[in-house]
Amino acid sequence: MDDDKIILEENQSDANRDAFQTVSQEEPTVEEAPQDLTTPEVESLPPPVDGSPPIYEENKNQYIFIVGGALVFLIILVIIFRAIFSGKPTNKPVSLIYWGLWEEKEVMEPLIAAYQQKNPNIKITYQKMNPQSYREKLVSRSKTQNTGESTIEKPDIFRFHNTWLPEIKDIVSPLPPTVMSGEEFDKTFYPIHKKDLKVGNYYYGLPLEIDGLVLVYNQSLFKKAGIATVPATWDDITEIVPRLTVKDQSGQLITSGIALGTAGNIDHFSDIFGLLLLQNGGSLNKLNQEEAAGALEIYRKFSEPPQGYWTEEMTNSTTAFIQEKVAMIIVPSWEVLSIKSANPDIDMKVVPVPVVPGTPLISVASYWVEGVSKFSSNQLEAWKFLRFLTEKENMTKLYEIESKIRPFGEPYSRIDLAPLLVQDPYLGAVMKQANNFVSIPLISRTMDNGLNDEIIKYMENAINSTILGVSYKEALETAKAGIDQVFTKYNIL
Repeated sequence: MDDDKIILEENQSDANRDAFQTVSQEEPTVEEAPQDLTTPEVESLPPPVDGSPPIYEENKNQYIFIVGGALVFLIILVIIFRAIFSGKPTNKPVSLIYWGLWEEKEVMEPLIAAYQQKNPNIKITYQKMNPQSYREKLVSRSKTQNTGESTIEKPDIFRFHNTWLPEIKDIVSPLPPTVMSGEEFDKTFYPIHKKDLKVGNYYYGLPLEIDGLVLVYNQSLFKKAGIATVPATWDDITEIVPRLTVKDQSGQLITSGIALGTAGNIDHFSDIFGLLLLQNGGSLNKLNQEEAAGALEIYRKFSEPPQGYWTEEMTNSTTAFIQEKVAMIIVPSWEVLSIKSANPDIDMKVVPVPVVPGTPLISVASYWVEGVSKFSSNQLEAWKFLRFLTEKENMTKLYEIESKIRPFGEPYSRIDLAPLLVQDPYLGAVMKQANNFVSIPLISRTMDNGLNDEIIKYMENAINSTILGVSYKEALETAKAGIDQVFTKYNIL
């Protein structure tokens, strides 16, 4: 309804809290955004009727005239309100620019066409953006002022990573509660969506997917090593890795049991360390504590001598898996697409990440969200379109289109669609972990040139220093000093 245009200003004193908090093994804390996140402008409504008009005893004709005028005014007011709140689309032309990242235009066009058919006054232009320097371009372009001589093309709708809220707080607008209430959001999407996207009383994005780390293993190599069980804990991993590792007579690796222990040649090494850190009860803002040192020790032991189950001389971990030179890797599920594309015949299985024995399942989230620019002059219309995309029928349609051009689409963000994928050979593991995802700004391949990339660099230096003999404790203390500066830069406590 067009009363969606009204968002009542609320006291958001809690907006002073940080927009992202590192999370320990206990229940992850809700990421909060700085107080300068703003709500959409409130559009004015026709003025309310201010009681009965005055009565003048000395002039009955005037009284009748006033009463009659008031009645006419009330009738007109009712008509106006009915028109405003009828839910019928306005005839005013609206153009929306939608910046996407990973999906081709051909994927989004059918859904855009369906929405435009229902809303003929809306025109949506989808643009697939280059991920390189995307975040900086998004922020700078959104803030650029138009001049009388030229008009800068700005996105009304854009895609952003689940860890980016501290970096885009100046450009993102809140989801109007009348487009989707908080109660409906909580019922529709997963707990991690709420933790990542809620600030104060508002949500700052609508997710079209959910994803995070999974364990991928080569079933053929498992059979060759005589391993029939699926590894579920880190104890299982420790037990089978030696059996999966093959070396020549000189001690050179032929086949590695698992890609763990280094930084330079392991895809998503930072995500994996973040996983171990959280599972061990640590957090990024407490890297000087023993839990963090323990996590780093677990990570490094797989490549340290004399075992050397993985070395710096190995090729890139994903490439090694494609070439069947490593039995197990830990990656986000979307990496499975690149593996299957490069080696369609590889016999692989995808399962949840290993857990610490006796502890609840935890995995690291990495997914993308659709947001609306607070600089858009058509925020309400933009949010209504995103709401349309999150409806069950449209989300399944999107997945269907994606699956026609690749092995699978983006894992559903809606809880009620999980049964459709829980038995999927590639995405079932994501669905089984969906209620246990945790966010941490150590996510690779976001290409944000900011929060994630800066923190990852400090962790890479820490891991590399331990290879040269620096103690785990000292390496992490050095990393913490740099990461604390990053947190200060982005107003993260």
